[in-house]
Amino acid sequence: MKLISLNTWGGRAGKEKLLEFFSRHKDVDIFCLQEIWSGGEHEIQGFDWAEGAVTQILTNIAEILTDHKVFFYPHYKDFFGLSIFVRNGLKIIEEGDIFVYKDRGDVLADSNKPANSPRNLQYLTIETPHGVRTILNFHGLWNGGGKTDAPERLIQSDNITKFIKELSNPHVLVGDFNLLPDTQSLKKLEDFGLRNLIKEHGITSTRSSYYTKPARFADYTLVSKDIKVNEFKVLPDEVSDHLAMYLDFE
Repeated sequence: MKLISLNTWGGRAGKEKLLEFFSRHKDVDIFCLQEIWSGGEHEIQGFDWAEGAVTQILTNIAEILTDHKVFFYPHYKDFFGLSIFVRNGLKIIEEGDIFVYKDRGDVLADSNKPANSPRNLQYLTIETPHGVRTILNFHGLWNGGGKTDAPERLIQSDNITKFIKELSNPHVLVGDFNLLPDTQSLKKLEDFGLRNLIKEHGITSTRSSYYTKPARFADYTLVSKDIKVNEFKVLPDEVSDHLAMYLDFE
């Protein structure tokens, strides 16, 4: 099974280059995407956090990945959040999301800061040639204070492990966690038993040249110990302020 995780930055690095990236990787079975827009045109005006975003990027990507089913779960209002694309032919057993920080619809009064909005964990359980697998897609809290530990981030990790504890099958957790490698928030997930492939493979950055701040970590791929990893790498394509993570697993 092939999987790509990418924070798309809402297409702000350029819609055409982002769509060309998906066109080149059509053979990938599963895409886990963060910062996906599906509407919100009337709310984007004047907000620095959204300048240049493509508000129909979900539809644009779906028009490229025509051999995939799309599942979209927003965490800010009804138009901004997470999406998983899964190749047709893979049997989907269950899919959905849970909130791990605040509750669905609990949007801050200051709508100019949706990055600090409630956070959800999207999940998809499928049958593969090697058995049932659950894919978890996550975009962790941004609080304007860097990517260090915060009480809200520790709560997120506790809620994620609580959900994973109920899974009886191998699982993969990917996304933009908004965490540095040495945080307790990340260590909670590792101590729970998940393998951190960013750490195992000595990855030193998951950010592209569009990101100019010094901290080069944000994105992670974590797998349960019963997942066989055939290949893992960070792709060099500059299609976002994040780099995509590629995983080939069984």
